[in-house]
Amino acid sequence: MKPAMVSPAGLDMTKDLDCVVCGSCVVDVLVRPVPLEMPITGGKLFQTDPLELTTGGIVSNSGITMARLGMRVAAFSYVGSDPWAAVIRNRYEAEGLLADGLLAHPTAATSTTAVLIDPSGERSFMHCVGAPKLLDKSAFFDQIDLFRRSRAMLLGYYPLLPNLISDLPEVLAALRKEGCITALDAAGDGGPLEPLAPVLPHLDLYVPSHAEAVHQTGEEDARKIIDVYRSAGAPGMLGVKLGRRGVLLSLSAGEYLEIGAVSPPGEVVDTTGA
Repeated sequence: MKPAMVSPAGLDMTKDLDCVVCGSCVVDVLVRPVPLEMPITGGKLFQTDPLELTTGGIVSNSGITMARLGMRVAAFSYVGSDPWAAVIRNRYEAEGLLADGLLAHPTAATSTTAVLIDPSGERSFMHCVGAPKLLDKSAFFDQIDLFRRSRAMLLGYYPLLPNLISDLPEVLAALRKEGCITALDAAGDGGPLEPLAPVLPHLDLYVPSHAEAVHQTGEEDARKIIDVYRSAGAPGMLGVKLGRRGVLLSLSAGEYLEIGAVSPPGEVVDTTGA
C-alpha cells in the first residue's frame, strides 16, 4: 500500500473532500408569524408572511455552512422518490455541496418539516422524519468509497436513526480505519446515555448542547458532564455548548477550555437553521 501524501500542514493530500455530512436531511417550510402562545384549533385562519421554502437538518445546515466557508463537502442521506427531493438536490447544487451521496429510497418519503415561528423567534415543528431514519450499517458500507475520500464525517441526529444506533460503533470504527475523523450530533433532549456510551470510544469530536448533555449524564456541571463521557471511553475532543455563555471544550482528560460566545454580526431574527 502506498503511503498517504501529507502536506506541510499535516493534511492527507490523497483525500479530495473535507467532510461528509450524514443523517437528517429535510425540506423546511417556514411559517411566520404564528401565535404559539395560543392553541391552534380547528376552523381557524391565521394570516402569515409569505411561506419560505428552504432546507434543514444537519446535512443542510452544517453542510451549506462549511461549503460557504470554502470547504469541499459531500452530503450523505436518504431522500424520497418524490418532488421534495428535487428541492434538496437543487439547493445543494446551488450551494456547492456534492449530492452524489443522496440516495433515493424507493418507498420512504423525503423528510419534511413545517416550522412554526412566533414573533419572538420561538419555534414549534411539525416533522416527518421520512427516509433518513432508514439509514443503516449497509447504507454506510455500500458508500465506503465516499468516506474514504474524506478527511472527516459528521453524523446527526443519531437519536432519530433507529436502524443505525446499535451498529454505530462498528460503522464509526470502520470509517476511522479509512482515515476519516468522526463527529456526532444529537437532537431533541439528546436521548439516554446507554446507546451513546458504546459509541463514544469511536468518536473524535462530540459537543452536545447543555440540555442534551444533562439529559444524557444526569449532571448539570459542564466539567462533570465531560468527565462522564471520558469515563465511557471518549478519546477525542469533547465539549458542552452553553448558549450565551459560550462553550466548554476538553481536548484530553482533565483539560478544560472555556470559550466565550461570539457576538453576532447583526440583529438575531431567530435561530431557524442555526
